[in-house]
Amino acid sequence: MNLDSLPNAIRWTVEAAQNKKATAVTVLSLAGLGAFVEYFVICSAESARQIDAIGDEIEGLLHTHGVRFPHREGRAGTEWLLLDYGNFIVHVFSEKMRLFYDIERLWRSAKRFDISEPGPSHASGAAL
Repeated sequence: MNLDSLPNAIRWTVEAAQNKKATAVTVLSLAGLGAFVEYFVICSAESARQIDAIGDEIEGLLHTHGVRFPHREGRAGTEWLLLDYGNFIVHVFSEKMRLFYDIERLWRSAKRFDISEPGPSHASGAAL
């Protein structure tokens, strides 16, 4: 699995998270595992404010592409945010909460794609 093989909405989600400096961005493909969704996109942030900014950026970029989400969990100022887009879910965690929930371990049989951190030459909107 590589980034180019992922659906556009997942690639846009990764791009939006990186635009707001999310760290440890990971995509899990849950296809064939009996999961209720096809993908999880998981990333970390350093503060509650950054969690909110990442969520807002993802919502905004996907909205411009016509992708709407049916559900959002997590309030402003918390250490975890969930965006449910139906066939994929985005989790934005503080480092502490990411370790606590350890979704990657719970879904360890999923195909995993760790997204490399963008370098200093990464420009917003650049192709992934």
